[in-house]
Amino acid sequence: MSDLSLASLTEGKPLRFEKNGESICVTRVGAEVFAISDTCSHSEASLSEGDIEGFKIECWLHGAEFDVRTGEALTPPAVAPVKSYPVTIDGDSVTVEM
Repeated sequence: MSDLSLASLTEGKPLRFEKNGESICVTRVGAEVFAISDTCSHSEASLSEGDIEGFKIECWLHGAEFDVRTGEALTPPAVAPVKSYPVTIDGDSVTVEM
């Protein structure tokens, strides 16, 4: 069973998604889809409300940036990474692996 459709993901517009009780931020960059934890490692802010530029997402609250491919914290005030999840795409079906 797929979690999302590829058509529901707009490039540069992160989407908050719930699976197995976890909040996940899903984003599309070109033909690729990435999934990371939706909660910033610096504060309890939702990353899906942030801005995407290339492979970076910026937390709207304090401006910390994360790599959507790996979850790595790129700029302060965040120093800890967020969890990243593998994504599989099959036609229009997008599945986030937990």
